[in-house]
Amino acid sequence: MVITIALLIVGLACLIGGADVLIRGVSAIAHAMGVPPLVIGMTVVAFGTSTPELVLNTVAAANGETGLAFGNIIGACAINIGFVLAVTALIKPLKVQTVLIVRELPMMLLATAAIVVMAEDRLSGGDVDKLMRADGIMLLLLFGVFLYYTIFASLHGRKDDAFITEVEEQTGKHRRRPILDVAFIVIGLAAVGGGARLVLTNAVALATAAGVPEAVIGFTLLSFGTTLPELTTSILAARRGQPDIALGNVVGSNIFNLLFIGGIVAVIHPIEIPPGGQLDVALLAVLSALLLPITMGRTQVVSRGEGLLLLVLNLSYVAYRAWSA
Repeated sequence: MVITIALLIVGLACLIGGADVLIRGVSAIAHAMGVPPLVIGMTVVAFGTSTPELVLNTVAAANGETGLAFGNIIGACAINIGFVLAVTALIKPLKVQTVLIVRELPMMLLATAAIVVMAEDRLSGGDVDKLMRADGIMLLLLFGVFLYYTIFASLHGRKDDAFITEVEEQTGKHRRRPILDVAFIVIGLAAVGGGARLVLTNAVALATAAGVPEAVIGFTLLSFGTTLPELTTSILAARRGQPDIALGNVVGSNIFNLLFIGGIVAVIHPIEIPPGGQLDVALLAVLSALLLPITMGRTQVVSRGEGLLLLVLNLSYVAYRAWSA
């Protein structure tokens, strides 16, 4: 058991570190090839912190381990709000920009609502609750709409947009070092691939040894592990006096996880909702819905008290989920 946990941690480290190195290498090569900085920056922002979830859940879906993938996708989104955002708000209250309320937050709520509806097939006469390939295609189409709208808004130069600010920061880091950049890509691919295999193998072994469903391991342990990039990015942004970027990072990551990763996984292999999965989705829906009155309050600030509320809700449910498994 101890060796299994140690290998799981090593796998997560390889997955997260490899994803960072891979994204840096790919974006630098694209910059050297003349790809527009806005496109590179948007790719880094959209894919950067969510690469561990993307690789891990794609491999899990290919292996037919959809329970683990479902738990990780929903769990990562819940932890983004109930842990990453909550902890960041406890460190420094988060000022909410109007553009986030107008653009990102409604799309995140729409993505969450889509998952809630798609995961309730039995209410419409189905035999089992499942995210089908058609559902996956619909999620990917919604992601395409969001991406198009985001690009359109960004190209019109909304300078108060935290997303554009982060894009400018990311694109300013590139240097022309072709040999080193190619090495980054190779090393990143190897680390991400090997890390994903280690994580999946040992997560399944841990679930079997502990008698816990794979979905619970995905929702709890793996979700905390794969959201470390979001936690690091958000805390650093808050400490730099850019809390709006921290909030945008969390909301954007949830959109990416639910629509893009959820869509990809469902297209690769239909996802049967595991036992307890509906409660996981319900928690995510509650946490997401709470963001609406919190961000649209009179002060438009996520306060420390509101961060504490989100944290307590999330940790209480995670404790319940782990205890009842």
